[in-house]
Amino acid sequence: MTEAIVSKSGPPAEVPSTPAAAQERPEMIRLEGGAFLMGSDRHYPEERPVHRVHVDGFWIDRTPVTNREFRRFIEATGYVTFAEIPPDAKDYPGALPHMLKAGSLVFTPPRRAVDLNDWSQWWQFMFGAFWRRPYGPGSSLAGLEEHPVVHIAYRDAEAYARWAGKELPTEAEWEFAARGGLDGAEYAWGDEFMPQDRNTRADGYARTSPVTAYPPNGYGLYDMIGNVWEWTTDWYGARHEVSAPGPCCLAENPHGAPEEGSYDKCQPNIRIPRKVLKGGSHLCAASYCRRYRPAARHAEPIDTSTSHVGFRCIIRGPRD
Repeated sequence: MTEAIVSKSGPPAEVPSTPAAAQERPEMIRLEGGAFLMGSDRHYPEERPVHRVHVDGFWIDRTPVTNREFRRFIEATGYVTFAEIPPDAKDYPGALPHMLKAGSLVFTPPRRAVDLNDWSQWWQFMFGAFWRRPYGPGSSLAGLEEHPVVHIAYRDAEAYARWAGKELPTEAEWEFAARGGLDGAEYAWGDEFMPQDRNTRADGYARTSPVTAYPPNGYGLYDMIGNVWEWTTDWYGARHEVSAPGPCCLAENPHGAPEEGSYDKCQPNIRIPRKVLKGGSHLCAASYCRRYRPAARHAEPIDTSTSHVGFRCIIRGPRD
């Protein structure tokens, strides 16, 4: 057992790694790395500019981490996720006292047309929502064991990765994997807008789906696009940080923007840095956003968990 986290603002709990996980990898796929075009100039400004980068080889989980896998971590370590810990008032100036309770953000479909610029019309901070109660008190993981775990803050994902003997991917590593070998293609599956019945409820899933419900990409990886957003290690910047030494050269294993530039300028009193999320989720749709693409990216505060954010892990280094 390990000591549980006791503060949302403190360091992550010390969770031991499991070296055996680096030796037996049936749940992972080896990517040899290479050069690819990262980003997009055709959609949102934060995806710009398109630039050529190179990533070294790495192993990556075939699927997002599931509820079954995360449960094993919790049972082995006694870890307590951020969503289970009441917020510290000093971290959230101006927060109403009655809101300083443990919980997480849950998507709550509105019953009428609402202002799409006001996210609070369809998201609710629900007391008692966490990975084991994904839709709030009274909900459970019944039937969801092979769905991706959700309500995971950044340090929760880090803690799991450390226990498993793995790491979280950079944005460049994640995007390289998501493209599945289709360098420059608009979507992970090619140039078709929306194959099959994803995100229409015609597939029978109103929220998350089992992690192998859809075909894998060209690298054999499932759910790189859709199902849940996934954490990366890069700090968020308003545009890509192009780190190549010149126009003739590749950026080698880039690591994104500096932490200082990741803070939300719209909330200057709340100093919570943000990481890059990738992949879109089951909520992405043409009627609202176009973030179901490998180049798409989103800023997420490291203390925030929601009902549509999960993660997967990698192991860096040469093939054994």
